[in-house]
Amino acid sequence: MHYALFVPVTAAAVTGLTVPVAVRLAQRIGAIDEPGGRKIHSRPTPRLGGLAVYLGFLAGFLLLALIEGLPSRYLGLLVGGTLIFLLGVVDDARGLSPRLKLAGQILAALAVLPFGIGIAFVTHPLHKGLLLHLGFWGAPLTVFWIVAVTNAVNLVDGLDGLAAGIGAIGALTLASVAALAGDKIAVLPALVLAASLIAFLPFNFHPARIFLGDCGAMLIGFILSCGAIIGVAKTATAVTLITPAVILGIPLLDTLFAILRRYKNGRHIFRPDREHLHHRLLAIGLSHRGAVLVVYTVSAILGLSAILLTRLTLVQAAILLLAVATAFVILATRCGIVGYRWRVRQFPALKEKAGERSVGF
Repeated sequence: MHYALFVPVTAAAVTGLTVPVAVRLAQRIGAIDEPGGRKIHSRPTPRLGGLAVYLGFLAGFLLLALIEGLPSRYLGLLVGGTLIFLLGVVDDARGLSPRLKLAGQILAALAVLPFGIGIAFVTHPLHKGLLLHLGFWGAPLTVFWIVAVTNAVNLVDGLDGLAAGIGAIGALTLASVAALAGDKIAVLPALVLAASLIAFLPFNFHPARIFLGDCGAMLIGFILSCGAIIGVAKTATAVTLITPAVILGIPLLDTLFAILRRYKNGRHIFRPDREHLHHRLLAIGLSHRGAVLVVYTVSAILGLSAILLTRLTLVQAAILLLAVATAFVILATRCGIVGYRWRVRQFPALKEKAGERSVGF
């Protein structure tokens, strides 16, 4: 694979060069994110940055096609990724209802199934090497996984550079795990996505000149979820049953807590709020960049843990997972991410907000 580095470099170059094109197009079609309400930014900002990421990803795959052709699963990534990207462009420019957006996400997830991107089996968590074939249930499980991760990454895109950075860390982790497993097919898509996002970050880090938009955030989640299926989730070892979830731990947990929080407060689960992880980090006094860097650090630790999981025995993996989970529960509690009363005591500036409804989880 003499082209293994040349393809991601090409993707990064195309992404960097097409950001100005994305800015101009966003202005032309009205894809501008205005400040106010629950939004944190203070000036109108183009939200079509996903176009540059998509073009970089597309350029990498087209170059690969010219060199040696595209495997069917790569073609499935392009078809599904293009559908999810176009869905996001329409949402960024005109706005879509949550139900219509969900229907589009399901359609994009279904589109990858004929190309061999699917969860055919899972590994038994207690018996190494024992496979549990899913049969009919493989297709709905695949669609659920893709849609869940796509929405999780979209929901976590609340601060400048947050989703792009988490996506880059997740993609590099997927590439590392696939490389260690000897799965060359799964390595390249992850590297191409990581390269595109790294090239985009200088334009997206605080203060952002352009946002990813739904077209970019959903594309990241879609590619990561499919990449996990192609690589990690198809490796027949016991710990890979949970490795993709560890890699994507931040967006998945944040989404889970959002659903539970909104259900507890009697709110519709699709109704946005300002109670996500990044909002709470800002509430305890971190700067915009500081909050993003904290989440980067947590994501990197989870990524390293996921890599270690694939090299450990079942018992060792269980111990590592328990240690990581305990550490983050303690950290979340100490930082006030869990527990509103503690935050009010530690940060007097929050006392004036004590009369507001609890932030819950």
